[in-house]
Order: sequence, then C-alpha cells, then structure tokens
Amino acid sequence: MTKKASATAAAAATELRRVLWVWWKLVITLSLALCVLAFLRLQRYSPSDSELAFASANSVSISRRSRAPDGDFRGNPKIAFLFLAKKNLPLDFLWGSFFENADIANFSIYIHSEPGFVFDESTTRSTFFYNRQLKNSVKVAWGESSMIEAERLLFVAALDDPRNQRFVLLSDSCVPLHNFGYIYKYLVNSPRSFVDSFIDKKDGRYNPMMLPYIPKSKWRKGSQWITLIRKHAEVVADDEAIFPVFKKLCKRGPPIEASREKLNLKPQKQNNCISDEHYVQTLLEMLGLVRELERRTVTHTVWNCSEFETEKNWHPVTFYYRDARPENIKRIKGINNVYYETEFRTEWCRNNHTLVPCFLFARKFSRAAAMRLLSDEVVSQFDPSTAMH
Repeated sequence: MTKKASATAAAAATELRRVLWVWWKLVITLSLALCVLAFLRLQRYSPSDSELAFASANSVSISRRSRAPDGDFRGNPKIAFLFLAKKNLPLDFLWGSFFENADIANFSIYIHSEPGFVFDESTTRSTFFYNRQLKNSVKVAWGESSMIEAERLLFVAALDDPRNQRFVLLSDSCVPLHNFGYIYKYLVNSPRSFVDSFIDKKDGRYNPMMLPYIPKSKWRKGSQWITLIRKHAEVVADDEAIFPVFKKLCKRGPPIEASREKLNLKPQKQNNCISDEHYVQTLLEMLGLVRELERRTVTHTVWNCSEFETEKNWHPVTFYYRDARPENIKRIKGINNVYYETEFRTEWCRNNHTLVPCFLFARKFSRAAAMRLLSDEVVSQFDPSTAMH
C-alpha cells in the first residue's frame, strides 16, 4: 500500500511539473508576443517618426533659431508683407500704387512663388517686387502640408530683419482696403496677433491618430490669412513639434466622386484635413497663447456653398468689376463684428481695446476689380498710365 501511494504521489508530482512547465512556456510566449507588439507600436512612430515625439500633449518644445533679439533695432517698426503666390502677382499694379504712398523704411516684402520663378522687369510691373522671391521655395499643392511649409519659409525669411515686427500673410488675389498709413497704424498700434480661430465641430478634419501629440480638445480651425506679432511669428517659424504631426497625419481627402467610385465610402466618413485652415490656430492653442490674440482675421472673404448630397463644399467668391463698386467696398470696410456659429460667439473687432472696423484687406479680386479700386482711389491717388504700363 505504501509503494502504491508513493507511486501515485510521484506521478502527481510529475504531472504537476508538466502542467507548470506548460504554463511557464505559455507565459514566456505571451510575454514575448507582448514585447513584439509593443516594439512594433513604438516603431510606428519611432525612430522613423521620432520628430513627432515630445514630452506631453500640453508641453510643446520650441527651439529658437539664431536671430537678432526682438528689440535690437532702430527706427520705426516695419510691417512684413508675405505674399503666397502661385507664380506671379497679377495685382502687382495695385500693390505698387499702395507702396508708393508709404515710407520704404516702414515695410518689407517677401514672396513665396513656384521654385525658380524670379520677379524682375519681365515678370512684374512694380519695382517693389524685384528679387523679393524666396530662394528656397517649395512646390505647393492646395490643401497639403506644403502650403504651411511655404508659410513657415516666409516667416523664417522675414524674421531675419529685426525691424520686422508685424507679419501679414497675403494671397496673390488679396487687395488692400485702405491706404498704407491707415493699415500701418492699425497693425503697429495693436499688441496682439489677428488669428481667426474657433472650435471645429466637424468630424472629417481631425485625425484620431494625432493623439497624444494633438488632443482633439486643442484642435482649432480658422482663416489661413493671419497677421502675427513677432513673438508669434517666431513660434510658427521655430515649431518642431506640431508641424511634423500635420505633415504626416493631416491629409487632404480624395475628390468626392473618386471616393464614391474607388473607395465605395461615404465622403463624410473619410478624413479630409486641410492643413492651412488648422495649423497656426492649433499650434497657438496648444501653447496657450490664445489670450494674446484678436481671434479674427483682418482679411475679408465671401464664401459660397455648393452641396454634394450630404457634403458641403465652401469656395471663396471672386470679386469682378461689378462687385467692386464703391457701395460694396464701403459695406465691407464698415463691418465691425464677426459671428462664429460653432461657438455661438460674436467677435467684436477691437484694436488695443478700441472698437474698430474688422478688415484691412479682402480677397479674391480679379484684375478688373483691382483696377476699379484704383480708379475709385481706395488705396491711393490713381494714375491710369502708371497702372497700365
């Protein structure tokens, strides 16, 4: 009986060791599998995307490039006019007249055009634009990260001049609504940037893969056409944390028809991120700089909506000769507030706590409409022979 009990105990011990060994192998296998999964997940963002990583979603590191201190200049502060052009500047005759009535010591001009394009006597009517193009321009595609890359290049170039204290981003179809003196005082007298920024409630723009780098609570939308003080221009130029996230994860969606035919998905279900309508707004929100902004743009745009079933598409309206009549321009210049539907907010236009008209510039203007502004002496005294030269 004793021998039988011993044999049974030995068999039980052997079975227990076998079971423990099996469990131990399972634990080891599971641990290895988890390690592999964790490694693959890290590889998704690092090291190939290590530029995306920073300490936390609310801690954005900014590396300042070497440049002159902000206050290291003599004379009056300058306004840097930053033009984003497809190629040439079709309204150069209007802007040339605008700058002729200004002290050349009070402004700078920078143009981002297609790579290799040169502004000289053969490509522009105004000497103000001669050789003002960036030498390191990039090929720009609408709605892509290349657009904000071009903007950043403009800010970087303009920041090299310590006298540049205000930075105005303009398209090649923008026009001034006032003379230089009015615009100069308006911008220099304000200690704030003018950045159109509001909460975006549409699901199609924000990419969930931006977490944890950009939380949805910090996601903002607004007009591309911003005006920055020097401090905020430096933030945009020196950003090494948010721009890589946009470049990788903020992608323009395919055309609606293509999405129906090729992807067989509803258009509103696809991510369709337009970088230039979100980048600066989100960056400044991430850094907690909103209180230093006038949350509006100084560039007026009229928007028209077209619908494709459930998808709405907004397009800027072009001003033609008939649209630039004096009563229309007077109405635009008289606007003193902007309503933001997603925030149920009316932004009353202020400059250094004083109520002022909202807009200094407007877009999109045709050449004929710009000519009418000249003839109506909106920006300066009109000399037809100069404009048509």
